[in-house]
Amino acid sequence: MAMKIRLSRGGSKKRPHYAIVAADSRMARDGRFIEKLGTYNPLLAKDSEDRVKMNMERIQYWLDQGAQPTDRIARMLEAAGVREKTERNNPNKAVPGKKAAERAEEKAAKAAAPAEDAAPAAEAAEEAAE
Repeated sequence: MAMKIRLSRGGSKKRPHYAIVAADSRMARDGRFIEKLGTYNPLLAKDSEDRVKMNMERIQYWLDQGAQPTDRIARMLEAAGVREKTERNNPNKAVPGKKAAERAEEKAAKAAAPAEDAAPAAEAAEEAAE
């Protein structure tokens, strides 16, 4: 059975509250789970102690059993010092969109145009000086 440690959403509309659960990966996000391991309240301040509460003994047990944490849970475990930080790479995030690329090209062309106009004048001045 493929086990996951993941978030299960609760709370009302626009007021999320999550339970950290160990569940079979084939079950629905808010569906059946094996064990509740903690809570996560994203509405609280980031430095609040009540924002993330985890039962570390049980989480470690499930990790030893082969459960895979989701990306968000892995980040929480990294912040708690249970897991080592992993290198993440999202090369597409740094690539500008179409419009931004077009604007950059236009800006580069405008910057190059005065430099080209100044180059022949500089050459002519050098020849006249000789």
